[in-house]
Amino acid sequence: MPVTPLTGFALTLGLSFFFGLAFEDFYARSGEARPGGIRTFPLLALTGGGLYLLDTVRLLPLVAGLLLLGAWLAVYYHDRIRRVDATGAPSAGLMVPVCNLLAYLLGPMSLTQPPWLAIGVTVAAVLLLTARERLHDLARRLELREIVTAGQFLILTGLVLPLLPDRPVTALTAITPYNAWLALLAVCTISYASYLLRRYVAPPGGDIWVAALGGLYSSTATTVVLARRAAADRAAQPRARAGIVLATALMYPRILAVIAFFDRPLAAALAPSLLTLMALGLAIAFWQYRRAGPVLADAQPDTTPRNPLELNAAAAFAVLFVVISIASSWVKSRFGETGIDVLAAIVGVTDINPFVLSIAQGGAAPLSAAAAAGAVLIAVASNNLVNAGYAAALAGVRASLPAARALVVLALCGLAAALWLIVNGP
Repeated sequence: MPVTPLTGFALTLGLSFFFGLAFEDFYARSGEARPGGIRTFPLLALTGGGLYLLDTVRLLPLVAGLLLLGAWLAVYYHDRIRRVDATGAPSAGLMVPVCNLLAYLLGPMSLTQPPWLAIGVTVAAVLLLTARERLHDLARRLELREIVTAGQFLILTGLVLPLLPDRPVTALTAITPYNAWLALLAVCTISYASYLLRRYVAPPGGDIWVAALGGLYSSTATTVVLARRAAADRAAQPRARAGIVLATALMYPRILAVIAFFDRPLAAALAPSLLTLMALGLAIAFWQYRRAGPVLADAQPDTTPRNPLELNAAAAFAVLFVVISIASSWVKSRFGETGIDVLAAIVGVTDINPFVLSIAQGGAAPLSAAAAAGAVLIAVASNNLVNAGYAAALAGVRASLPAARALVVLALCGLAAALWLIVNGP
């Protein structure tokens, strides 16, 4: 939608004023005087917008103004870099010149681009400017292997994925190498985001964070960690049990989000059941947390999970995904949809993500929407029962009984929803 002159003018003035206010407030707090601010940035933005309007084809006035501004900022930067601070380091940075250039370009951007782009650029610039200490602290806390892993993820996503063929390479399954790799990336992205939040954002000793983000990472892994904690610390048992239920409750929206990425009709068929199970799990977890009472921060163990983007784990997931896809196709051809339901119950003892994604991508095609949704719910219910068994085995039957009982209830509700979908359809 084209931007009207009035809208462009309002965006130019409003966004540059907001940017200048944040810029001036930030440097006022640090006690540093820098060119730019609540008056300069709106003037720069209006100048840039006006020069753009003088020649909207060749942009000669706009470029000339940009060169003049750049020359002035170069003189300023040359003067600043010769100064040193109390530590003897040069008292100069690129933030001031970059912010002034961005303020100048806000005018043309507001007049020519969709409003969301100018607003997004301004907000991002303000956040990057004002979060300097937090970002520097994050950079100091990040380990080198995390940066290397993030680079590997970018390579796997932007370089490897486009090169993979999007056609079946065997008659055993309709899943293509591109589909398999995309499924791997979909699961790893959610798990990796949860891993980073737990490691670098979640407050120390936040057992609720551990359980909540653990459910987005792996409910089974979180169940094992919390069950071991309950076995080692009697005082921690009530909140550990509640955490197990919370992790399971947040597993449901994670599965729904992954399925929606590949098969929206299947996600729509599953949404009522999965969201109802999530609500039930959250209610039970909330009730158990209320009864558990506070917990001491120093009682928290190190529960940081392994990096989900480690190449060995990624390769194992890809192999398991292909194997389950082939198994699903074979079972469907030999035993029909009933065989798929039995396979769903069996795979619940392992990682259910490969099976769920195989169903979402049509690895066991052709399956009706009701049969596919029922198979997913059966796999999830089976996984809940396995997690209840892990909790009982690691923490003891008596210590884990409230959590195990809740997981069994959720599993039975999931099986009931699966049966209803299989019989009546979505």
